[in-house]
Amino acid sequence: MIRVLPKVATSWEIIVVDDGSSDATALICQELKAQYPEVEVICHGHNRGYGAALKSGIMSAKYDLIFFSDSDGQFDFRDLEQLICWSEDYDIVAGYRAKRQDPLYRRMNALGWNVLVRLVLRIKVRDIDCAFKVFRRSVFNHVQIRCVGAMVNTEILAQATQLGMRIREVEVTHLPRRHGRQSGANLRVILKAFGELCRLWRKLRRVALNQSGLYPVDNEAPPPAILADRANKRSSEQTCLDDEAITCVCRRTES
Repeated sequence: MIRVLPKVATSWEIIVVDDGSSDATALICQELKAQYPEVEVICHGHNRGYGAALKSGIMSAKYDLIFFSDSDGQFDFRDLEQLICWSEDYDIVAGYRAKRQDPLYRRMNALGWNVLVRLVLRIKVRDIDCAFKVFRRSVFNHVQIRCVGAMVNTEILAQATQLGMRIREVEVTHLPRRHGRQSGANLRVILKAFGELCRLWRKLRRVALNQSGLYPVDNEAPPPAILADRANKRSSEQTCLDDEAITCVCRRTES
């Protein structure tokens, strides 16, 4: 990522959230920070969950664009350029894995889960949990993060849909996993996700257009769907990286 960011943004930072890992992640991150001043490290004393890690990173972000991804090496960060291009005209640019490089059982679980979530919460995104997304910072003036676990992507996209935000989907490369272990198919994680889905469905009935999000703003400010009214749309082939500043949030969990 450090090799890619200078090519796609004039100003950038990387926030690594070490969510209670038990390996040498913290030490490696501190060494990177000493070498690259753009790197920041947030350490959780214990594993607090996907949503909590993402929230910590977003709360510490200082630039107008916020990108997040996992640190398991399954994405090609060169794809970030096309997400930044579309962010000129959309509030959220969500990557989707065109050819998911996961075991068959994980792909089947993901398919069933995506169908269920789309039906229950009316989210029109094909790959809800793809950890390759770019947000306008203003999104979090109105979007909240309460889920501490794996439902955080669903929570963000469900609120964004209710608030009328513009979402663009972009195909991204997905690579085979080479390091770490996957926890998404763990029975405890699945049961917890179903519980969070039920709670989220109840909460979404109370989403107000002027609700406060992670960042404090004037309660009367409208949600950031103003990008939908832009008259001049850029195509994906246009140069769109001038003067961009981006925060990249990477999550590392226990190994």
